Amino acid sequence: MDKQAWRKHFKELRASIPADDRARADAAIAQQVCELPEFQSCDLLLAYLSFGAEIETRDIIRAAWADAKTVALPRCVLGTRTMKWYQVDSFEGLVKSSLGVEEPAEDPAREVDPVAFEHALCLVPGLTFDTQGFRMGYGGGFYDTFLKDFTGTSVGLCRRAQLSDKVPALESHDLSVNFVITE
Repeated sequence: MDKQAWRKHFKELRASIPADDRARADAAIAQQVCELPEFQSCDLLLAYLSFGAEIETRDIIRAAWADAKTVALPRCVLGTRTMKWYQVDSFEGLVKSSLGVEEPAEDPAREVDPVAFEHALCLVPGLTFDTQGFRMGYGGGFYDTFLKDFTGTSVGLCRRAQLSDKVPALESHDLSVNFVITE
């Protein structure tokens, strides 16, 4: 299968998981993330705000806020493959992007430079991850571009049903995450 067929397959697979099963898996994933030494010691959590059938990240974000960690969400810069990160203190005031994702408003005063933090942890979404930490995302290249220069720890979130033996057709710009967490 080519990448588009794989994306279609994993979107359908993800959507076919019953909501109760997704919720149980997501709660277990959130608990494991929060128990990671890298989460406990991070001063910056770079998270994505899940939507649709993606792995729910709000409980992880709430746990980071409860631990007084800085939490930042990405804002995709359209026409590029880059993201800017903005500090968020609540789920209020987010705006829906043209991609359908809730993002923080563009506010230079709240922009975060991940390099300025000693211990940053980045949650990385994907349609599938393989056992080596490589992922297949939605095809925009935003996280591949970001991870290229990211010096912190990256964690892929993936339900066991979406875990692959090997992600197909890896390209030179594809990077693996440090950990993949499943339920």
